[in-house]
Amino acid sequence: METQENMDDIKRYFSQECFASNSGMNLTFISKGYAKAEMEIEKRHLNILGTVHGGAIFTLADMVFAAASNSHGNVAVAINVDIAYVKAAIKGTLYAEAKETSINPKISTYVVHVTDDEGDIVAIFNGMAYRKKNKLEIPEK
Repeated sequence: METQENMDDIKRYFSQECFASNSGMNLTFISKGYAKAEMEIEKRHLNILGTVHGGAIFTLADMVFAAASNSHGNVAVAINVDIAYVKAAIKGTLYAEAKETSINPKISTYVVHVTDDEGDIVAIFNGMAYRKKNKLEIPEK
């Protein structure tokens, strides 16, 4: 059964994640099989063309994929992902929303939409996770 306390534990678990948080990304919501995050676009996110670097968009999508796939309390690791970049982003905030599309004891799949301030899709990310038997090691409060 999902409780707010369970989801707070999962969010606290992901607060330990350094790469995305050091890149200015923030996990804003999590529930079973679902997660949302955002990234305010800064100069550090831009490529040589002045648009958001594909790696920054990928990291944002991967962060919510990881949160959604681990939201059941067991360790889940990516075994296959792909991303399609469909619109350039230059300024504002990017939002990523991961939704679980299938789950079984060993494999789960997710689709992530990355959108801009206008709600336009910037990228579509698909992820498949292997679900291990190990429980997440939640840090103390």
